[in-house]
Amino acid sequence: MPTAYAIETRDLRKSYGDTAVLDGVDLRVERGTMLALLGPNGAGKTTTVRILSTLLRPDGGVALVDGHDVATKAGAVRQVIGLTSQDAAVDELLTGRENLVMMARLFHLDAATARRRATELLDEFDLAESADKPAKNYSGGMRRRLDLAVSLITAPPVLFLDEPTTGLDPRSRQAMWETIRKLVAGGMTILLTTQYLDEADQLADRIAVIDRGRIVAEGTAAELKRTVGTERATLTFATDAEADKAHRVTSGVRLAESGVSVPVEGVDEVRRLLNQLADAGVDVLSLSLHQPTLDDVFLALTGGEK
Repeated sequence: MPTAYAIETRDLRKSYGDTAVLDGVDLRVERGTMLALLGPNGAGKTTTVRILSTLLRPDGGVALVDGHDVATKAGAVRQVIGLTSQDAAVDELLTGRENLVMMARLFHLDAATARRRATELLDEFDLAESADKPAKNYSGGMRRRLDLAVSLITAPPVLFLDEPTTGLDPRSRQAMWETIRKLVAGGMTILLTTQYLDEADQLADRIAVIDRGRIVAEGTAAELKRTVGTERATLTFATDAEADKAHRVTSGVRLAESGVSVPVEGVDEVRRLLNQLADAGVDVLSLSLHQPTLDDVFLALTGGEK
């Protein structure tokens, strides 16, 4: 009987020499939902995806996809997943249609079924007009849509999206978002890694933050935002030296360009913050208040490096 989780890891570990890339990762993704995995560069996001998609063997722990162990049932895992990696994996010398038919045939679909499935996906991803043009003539957004279509040849129940919108213009990103939403609405389970925090905020049912190979927080976007306070004050200073001093005084999050972010609640706390800085001899150049965002969560949990 299928479990409630389409993706599950327990104490997942991976090292390269003395460097632990994954240091006991625990994840659970319910069927028909999307989990966004956020973290700084080198935190372990892509390594996690590579292990779950059987491209890399773990050193320890358990990883299950649709109930199949990735270490002992890799073949079964590959039958139930799709993968869109950071770089579009399409043959640019082939047309969009030829790319899809070729992949369908590699999955052992007969010729007629492969052609029919290719046509369905070309229509679904708004590529029909360019179906018989070489992929090298596609725009970046079209390549990404074709790459996603290729990963869906067999309509897998589980899909891994490793930074699928990197490098896309805003219009293409929005189009990709709509496609991803439709896939989840249709019952697909998706694990998404992304550098765009607004993307996770818009698309994911739940978000996990990974840092130095460990999950440091998990929850809905709203739950994670509440962990950094109800409101934040962003202060800027004339010099980096002033900002460094303010950082030490307030224990806030140090921002680039001579800034510091501090959680506050109400006007009285803002007044106390300014008095604290004045007593320390720090002059504030500007102050703005805003509700917490995933950027604030990311900065607070990972030290700020994307």
